[in-house]
Amino acid sequence: MVTDGAVHCIEPKSWGAMSHVNNLRSLLISLEERTEGETVTIADLLNAVGRRAYGPVLLLLGFISISPLSIVPGANWLIALVTLIFALQIVIGLKYPWLPRRALDFSFPRKHLVSGIHMIEKYAHAVDQILKPRLTFLTQVPFINLVALACVAAALITFPLGLVPFGPFLPGLTVLLFGLALTARDGVLLIFAIGSLVGAAMLLIRILPRVMAFLGL
Repeated sequence: MVTDGAVHCIEPKSWGAMSHVNNLRSLLISLEERTEGETVTIADLLNAVGRRAYGPVLLLLGFISISPLSIVPGANWLIALVTLIFALQIVIGLKYPWLPRRALDFSFPRKHLVSGIHMIEKYAHAVDQILKPRLTFLTQVPFINLVALACVAAALITFPLGLVPFGPFLPGLTVLLFGLALTARDGVLLIFAIGSLVGAAMLLIRILPRVMAFLGL
């Protein structure tokens, strides 16, 4: 691990085992069974899903964005920043992206994680039932780089929408759908994810004057 102030470079040897997450329900099971204690950190969550596959990590970041974990002050912006950093490195082709140590050490009450798991669990089976490998070429290079670029856009949209109640939900859902599509190798779901991104962009355009007025710009 290379240290530069508050930023630590995560090397391949610290990236944990290969991902065992292949759909939404397996993500939820991994998060509940592979975490413990009263609080969990971003690093704990990444270790729970495995860091060697892009899809599960994006799926995790999207899940956090739309779960009760996001009620922690500043969490939406932090997750957007982590998503931005992670996705940018996919765009340029890094095999083992690094993340800032301060971001990895950010902690949440685990009860919010469990609450989010139980909230989404009742929909997970139905969602997983419709997932299957389709248009799989869209989930491979070079399209995976375009997916990462779309996640960069979703993360950037989150920052201004974070000033609006429930504003980050749509870009968070976008990242979740992109991550789920890559994880399940479902190119059709990628198309729906693009639709979600367009919706988030339209929401930003609609509320941007209010945000600028709030900021005094």
